[in-house]
Amino acid sequence: MEKELQTMTDLQETDAAAYETSGADSFGIGDTEAEKGSCSCCCGERRKARSEKEYKDLLNRLSRIEGQIRGLKGMVEKDAYCIDILNQASAASSALSSFCKVLLSSHIRTCVTEDVREGHEEKVDELVKTLQKMMR
Repeated sequence: MEKELQTMTDLQETDAAAYETSGADSFGIGDTEAEKGSCSCCCGERRKARSEKEYKDLLNRLSRIEGQIRGLKGMVEKDAYCIDILNQASAASSALSSFCKVLLSSHIRTCVTEDVREGHEEKVDELVKTLQKMMR
């Protein structure tokens, strides 16, 4: 049980370190339109064309988080000690927060920036409302 908790903590620390050291280029930010495809995030369909690297990074982060949540469920099912479960829940929460930071950064650098350049100032209001929800 302790080894499982340590493994999850190591993954979370690796995740945080990857976020801290990631540059803008690691998510396709700064690519030319031809390299990343046109950003369709804010059209009527509300979709976003992501680079392959960004796509894989986001899915990998979500897969790790999913594993952490399954680990939490297993810990509860095995009557693990409360503090061990709380520590694991904290690691999962931190990993999800890191995922949101990466996604938010990409959104601001691509979607919001592009929409403001095109005169869609209402997208700033949308971002502010989302940030307010995230900070509750």
